[in-house]
Amino acid sequence: MDTRLSDLRTRLAEVEDLQHALRLLQFDQQTAMPAAGAEARTESLATLARILHERQTAPELFGLLDALAGSDDPLVRVARRDADKARRVPGELVSEATRAAADGQRAWERAREEDDFAAFLPHLRRNIDLAHEYAACFADEIDEPYDALLDDYEPGMRTADVRTVFGPLREELPGLIAEAAESESHPPPELVGPFPADGQRRAIRAILERVGFDESSWRLAESAHPFCATIGAGDNRLTTRYPEDVLESPLSSLHEFGHGLYEAQIDPAYARTPLHHGASLTIHESQSRLWEVFVAGREPFWRGAWELLHPHLDGRLDGHDPRSFVAAIGAVRPTLIRVDADPVSYPLHIVLRFDLELALLSGDLAPRDLPAAWRDGMRALLGIEVPDDRHGALQDVHWAAGAFGYFPTYALGTMLAAQLWETATGEIPDLDARIEAGDLAPLREWLRDRIHRHGRSLEPRELIRGATGRELDAAPYLAFARARAHAPAA
Repeated sequence: MDTRLSDLRTRLAEVEDLQHALRLLQFDQQTAMPAAGAEARTESLATLARILHERQTAPELFGLLDALAGSDDPLVRVARRDADKARRVPGELVSEATRAAADGQRAWERAREEDDFAAFLPHLRRNIDLAHEYAACFADEIDEPYDALLDDYEPGMRTADVRTVFGPLREELPGLIAEAAESESHPPPELVGPFPADGQRRAIRAILERVGFDESSWRLAESAHPFCATIGAGDNRLTTRYPEDVLESPLSSLHEFGHGLYEAQIDPAYARTPLHHGASLTIHESQSRLWEVFVAGREPFWRGAWELLHPHLDGRLDGHDPRSFVAAIGAVRPTLIRVDADPVSYPLHIVLRFDLELALLSGDLAPRDLPAAWRDGMRALLGIEVPDDRHGALQDVHWAAGAFGYFPTYALGTMLAAQLWETATGEIPDLDARIEAGDLAPLREWLRDRIHRHGRSLEPRELIRGATGRELDAAPYLAFARARAHAPAA
């Protein structure tokens, strides 16, 4: 190996080690840290983020990258992109954004619990100001501030691209939702709680083990908002939550499993390098949405897994079978909460958040007016009234964490999940029968070969073309949405 490339790998390994430590502290913060430790943890995170940024922008790193400028090694390409972006951002801004995210998440948890948007408002304003400062670091490269934020999650995509892709969703999905409501001569069954949290915990553990969760390299915890964090190679952390009024944990847990599986199946040769991550958040969300919607949202999975769920819920699923359960969880029935949304109305939740983010960052929407704008948007796009901020502008953690630009990838990922599923079902013999039998290995291996193993070694568009034979295409998702909207009730 070229000694310069070896030296680069050594430096990048140190950067990855620091990121591992940062992710572990953040995971602990949201799952196990005592409340009294919040202030000290915030400062620890800010300090570690500053040290990480110093390593990411060290002159020695750029010297190696300059010396390797002619290399076709994907590690050099990815490291160069990351370093060039990091160099534009002052270390003080990185520390302050990390501090604001930690403070904001803590404030959001309290505000959400107490339905107190006013208490969260100062943190929202702070994060919006920091987002503007961050975007200004890239002013000469972007058309509008949101471009810089979006690029962190979906490299190379511009705000104008998202507007174009979301156009067909905005135009067609409201009509499909209305058609589904009008065609309900026999409304889909509903799931009526309470669903005991302890029973959910037992069921979710068994369901995750069925799809590939392994105690030797996976952990499951609880948090206010479900998420996945891969600390490092072989250390995959999932969280979920177990509200008793709605049964969201089966789908949300499989969603997070999809994220974790992606990271777990990246080529081990990429460990401790920037290649050992997902290619983009659209690719990542396609994996979580594939498992949530196209595996756990369909009858074959529950025909095989029904006895892992039904017996643990104190009779709350008596009278249901896999067919009626799937009809209930997938019924096209607009809901207040994004993570509970059916797969037809779900993208409209993302369209709303995209619109609101643009308005907040452009100054067209004052932060204090966000709850009212949220209610107006939900009424216009989904035809439902928002009773309070806990079920509205306070339901997601992303803005508390300063993650502006993330939301579009949920809808883009849903579209890609449909495209991947269409391809996989055409290439894996008897896939539904295998899923019903609990044999998920063929699907895991197909995803590993087409998506996971590559990590960041391929650009997102190249990865999508290699996996499906074409560019990202809304047609498979829209065909799925039309069929789901017109599906008969169980």
